[in-house]
Amino acid sequence: MRVLGIETSCDETGVAVYEGGRGLLAHAVYSQVALHADYGGVVPELASRDHVRKLAPMVARLLEEAGLSGADIGGVAYTAGPGLAGALLVGAAFGRSLAWGWGVPALGVHHMEGHLLAPLLEPDPPAFPFVALLVSGGHTQLVLVEAVGRYRLLGESIDDAAGEAFDKTAKLLGLDYPGGPALAALAERGDPERFRFPRPMTDRPGLEFSFSGLKTYALTTWQQQARGLDAAERERLRADIARAFEDAVVDTLLIKCRRALEESGCDTLVLAGGVSANRRLRAAVDALMAQRGGRACYPRPELCTDNGAMIAYAGWQRLRAGQSEPPAFDIHPRWDMTGLPSL
Repeated sequence: MRVLGIETSCDETGVAVYEGGRGLLAHAVYSQVALHADYGGVVPELASRDHVRKLAPMVARLLEEAGLSGADIGGVAYTAGPGLAGALLVGAAFGRSLAWGWGVPALGVHHMEGHLLAPLLEPDPPAFPFVALLVSGGHTQLVLVEAVGRYRLLGESIDDAAGEAFDKTAKLLGLDYPGGPALAALAERGDPERFRFPRPMTDRPGLEFSFSGLKTYALTTWQQQARGLDAAERERLRADIARAFEDAVVDTLLIKCRRALEESGCDTLVLAGGVSANRRLRAAVDALMAQRGGRACYPRPELCTDNGAMIAYAGWQRLRAGQSEPPAFDIHPRWDMTGLPSL
């Protein structure tokens, strides 16, 4: 069964075709970073309109490059949530229309389930059960994954997600949009010994996260230390704060991952979501799992950010199990993944 996947939850337009037995046949992603750069963040209305402009040509080009036509597609999967309501509606309406025209089933996919299953697209996928750290601009969650559709939430952020905290801190430091990657790049030049930021909520039991206070700590440090400095000194200070902030986030994530592995008894840790591409986080997770004699698994870098491949794969898993939905469709800007039906 070949499934067309469509991702339009935020500011990336992603399309892909996945076929059981052959794997990922083709995928493409268009990023709206340049569109939103002047505003310092995603403007929902602009994001929706750009999905309308880009989606149909991207699907046509994808099928052409894969040597396929609508007659070769056996199902359509689209992101139904969580995400920006207008952006989700674009993908849902387009995906439903294609499925109706082609006479094939369609299914709305949970965006975070797509991220969760993305490492299964790799040549040596992790075996169930495993612990997954979903870490992105909108979510930071630890999930016990027993099978496709069988998820138990172990802990999540009570305020800012890790990626959101990266972006907000970068903006406070005067870095260009998108802030997260810019802050990580700047941290490479920072002195790891100059500052030590708090590791929030690690001095108590539990698997919840809180990153909101870290950005305030970074801003306060900047305001207190930057007075009277020349341009070169201010740039060094900015890099040192970026390094301290990144180290604090990585250490906090690592401490909670260690606890989750111990509590669940699993020896496999999956890292997924946009922040999973962070070089220092991956290195820390590799070291942790080597120390424990376990295994760390990640999607390839282009499948860490929002993409159609993960939606096509998650949709294929459910469509081949016989799940589908009636022609009337719905979206879920907020959607609890633990309530998804199991296969």
